[in-house]
Amino acid sequence: MGEVFAGRYELADPIGRGGVGAVWRAWDHRRRRYVAAKVLQQSDAHTLLRFVREQALRIDHPHVLAPASWAADDDQVLFTMDLVSGGSLAHLIGDYGALPPRFVALLLDQLLAGLAAVHAEGVIHRDIKPANILLEATGSGRPHLRLSDFGISMRQGEPRLTETNYVVGTPGYFAPEQLLGSEPDFTADLFAVGLVALYLLQGRKPDSQALVEHFAAHGTPSAPEGIPEPLWQVVATLLQPDPQARFRTATGARKALASAAELLPEPGTEEEPVEVFDQIGPLPPGFGPDGPEAKASEAPDQAPGGMSPAAAPERPSTDGFPLAPPAPPAQDPTFIPAQAPTASVHQPAPTAPPPAPAPVYADTRPYTAPGQPRPGPQHPIPAQPGYGYPQAPPQGYGYPPPGSPSPYPQAPAATPTRPGPSPKIAVPVLLVALVCLAVGFWALTQT
Repeated sequence: MGEVFAGRYELADPIGRGGVGAVWRAWDHRRRRYVAAKVLQQSDAHTLLRFVREQALRIDHPHVLAPASWAADDDQVLFTMDLVSGGSLAHLIGDYGALPPRFVALLLDQLLAGLAAVHAEGVIHRDIKPANILLEATGSGRPHLRLSDFGISMRQGEPRLTETNYVVGTPGYFAPEQLLGSEPDFTADLFAVGLVALYLLQGRKPDSQALVEHFAAHGTPSAPEGIPEPLWQVVATLLQPDPQARFRTATGARKALASAAELLPEPGTEEEPVEVFDQIGPLPPGFGPDGPEAKASEAPDQAPGGMSPAAAPERPSTDGFPLAPPAPPAQDPTFIPAQAPTASVHQPAPTAPPPAPAPVYADTRPYTAPGQPRPGPQHPIPAQPGYGYPQAPPQGYGYPPPGSPSPYPQAPAATPTRPGPSPKIAVPVLLVALVCLAVGFWALTQT
């Protein structure tokens, strides 16, 4: 799995490298698609300011590849763009060499359309070259070009980040006025477009210095071999050393190109068709068409116990601590399980639960007076502890079983007594006895 920026962009593999950063193929977890991510490699203030300028550019055009979003993670910064997999014009020339004039005219029309949208935003690209012009992988279909890499672009009138006599760009694609230290202008981009057109038509990098000297000494030369005259007139106007003699706008150059394209000869049957292949290559291990692939430990084929992951019960997280195994279902105490395989940890043998206490029954027969026979037992029911009923003697935990002699001294049993007469009878008899006693005592004293 790759590094994740800001919890959203996961880097898969590097697909390009520039002066200030590397370009990676990355998975956007929010939009669920692959994007191109340019990661800043240098952290000085000058480079960071250029990086901020580039990521702030927002141009929505089918032939412009501008930054779409950005992210920062600690001391690293990146911005993302659409992933274009067909390589650059440099790859195309490496595969085919010089391209057919009609195919070149189509590519130039798309490049000028994208450049017109950039200039309409007041932005000067300043680094137009074959390596910065990308192609969609369209196969043998209609090509689709996109202008990219706005790392040294600037808005017209914006303060420059370099000294006045210092030129920024790619050698071989500078306009003559740039070498003289003039302020960047839209016509400098058009001069670079002319050099790119000559590169596509001839299949090799043109010598811009020799061209400028030839134009200055002999004027506009005749069309080179293999380049139709109508198309050469458009290219030659783009390559004029004097900025005032060039097309003033990309839109004006595009109109002249459209008129010239109508005069170009039809392609011959022996002409090889141009195909734009995928130049990025397959995804690295751990990534699939639908994003990063889950690890085997994260997505097991079967859950413990033979259940599928969907049917397996979900267990709460313990933040990295292992959970105890779930308790087995209740079984009959008399059931004896089969011998389990030997494990690394000894498990104690299960013990039978203690026997339940014997129920105690209460006497539910009606009360009878002493000396009268008592009826036989009714339907006895278990007595509840308390509420006047005798409690069952405790068993287990050190208590002797029922019927065994107690090891502790017992208090002597009380002698049973017979009941006396009722108070209604005893009180009058006692009064009569006292009266008789008093009369007898009086009689003795009279003799």
